[in-house]
Amino acid sequence: MAPDKNRATAAAILPLVGGAKNITSVAHCMTRLRLGLADRSLVDDDALKALPAVMGVVEDDTYQIVLGPGTVARVTPELEAMVAESGPDAEPRPETPEHAPTAAELAAQGAAIKEARKAKNATPFKLFLRRIANIFVPLIPALIGCGIIAGFNGLLVNLEWLPSITPALAAMASGFMALIAVFVGYNTAKEFGGTPILGGAVAAIIVYAGVANIEAFGQKLSPGQGGVLGALGAAVLATYIEKWCRKWVPEAVDVLVTPTLTVLLAGLVTIFGLMFLAGEVSTGIGTAADWLLDNTGAFAGLVLGGLFLPLVMLGLHQALIPIHTTLIEQQGFTVLLPILAMAGAGQVGCAIAVYKRLRHNTSIRTTIKSALPAGFLGVGEPLIYGVSLPLGRPFVTACVGGAAGGAFIGFFSMLGDKVGSTAIGPSGWALFPLLDGNKNLGLTAAIYAGGLLIGYLVGFFATYFFGFSKQMLVDLNADVDAGESPTARAEAEPTPAKAPATI
Repeated sequence: MAPDKNRATAAAILPLVGGAKNITSVAHCMTRLRLGLADRSLVDDDALKALPAVMGVVEDDTYQIVLGPGTVARVTPELEAMVAESGPDAEPRPETPEHAPTAAELAAQGAAIKEARKAKNATPFKLFLRRIANIFVPLIPALIGCGIIAGFNGLLVNLEWLPSITPALAAMASGFMALIAVFVGYNTAKEFGGTPILGGAVAAIIVYAGVANIEAFGQKLSPGQGGVLGALGAAVLATYIEKWCRKWVPEAVDVLVTPTLTVLLAGLVTIFGLMFLAGEVSTGIGTAADWLLDNTGAFAGLVLGGLFLPLVMLGLHQALIPIHTTLIEQQGFTVLLPILAMAGAGQVGCAIAVYKRLRHNTSIRTTIKSALPAGFLGVGEPLIYGVSLPLGRPFVTACVGGAAGGAFIGFFSMLGDKVGSTAIGPSGWALFPLLDGNKNLGLTAAIYAGGLLIGYLVGFFATYFFGFSKQMLVDLNADVDAGESPTARAEAEPTPAKAPATI
């Protein structure tokens, strides 16, 4: 997407979310533009969904606009610039006079929406998981870039090509992972309200080579012991120490005393406690993942692949991010991500079956045609929120496809052929450049491709034969105008639209 097109997309989005004054924060993840909004009722959902660049919208703790990988990273800074240019006095998008609600009505609508979302999603556990995700999600681009370089370098080494270049590529691929604890510490302090550089400074102790000369719990420490989990704990501790210091240290000496006490106290606890404890936890995570797939691989894959989409709906998938990162740090790849990626394969197969079954529903078929390419590349939100989830039963059959693909990959893990990913974020076909395992790359790629194929086929046939009741086919298999949102169409049908609420 050209720069002028990115700016045009941002310019189209801005008035539809209530203007610059209505935006309280702007951020993005791999696929979604995440906006904090002062008044949710000012958002025009239907107009947003109709924009060519928008694949869908999701309402969570922030208002999320699905733009897809690459696009979202380019549109976000354009929108941020527009919000900054508009200034604090910018007015929200004007409503048409005949539909303009009163201030009291807007306030009531906004309060109702806010309270409903709070009651549903703002549980302490989910809020904690979101904070953890906010720490690790910014690291994903570096994980992907370094992971692809590592995979390419491994291929060159195996083929014995360009031996003068491979050491340089190895340095590029490994440098970030060697210091990932520092970045985790920096982001953790930032997320928990501390000074980011102090969080990074305390976390840097973990990767410092000199810790090899220190003994704790009767054994010598090793650089990197505790990994990202230790860095996270160290930075959280540093943040609380810093906040305590800000309350009690006189302002005249705050600039000297507070950072010194923060690094000293948090550093001592990290060296003589957290590194050992977090190291034991990290080792346990790796051991548990290996045991699970070695002994119950097919069943574990079935469960993980089948439940991943519901976990995403509930926001619980964020708990897996530090686990993935720990496995990558320990073993060089995470064995869980390829299995979880099978959920997207089931979703793609499900969407194709919906396309075949609803031959006369122009709206849903148009949405599927536009969203399938992104689905094959692992961007599942358009198909989930635009097709399967509103329809209800197809969402369940998509999960069945994911379970079958996960069981296939898990079965090969039981045979000793592990399939892993050197980074987190991508799935579908986009995961191929990041694949790694304990056997040769060709076999690893073949197993992953087989899992995708199984997920596609089972998702398709499960949806084709069991995804619709007779009444659903009668209600949905009509000539619907392509301009109508499939979500809106599904919501017009009471039974399928409400089904996901029970999932």
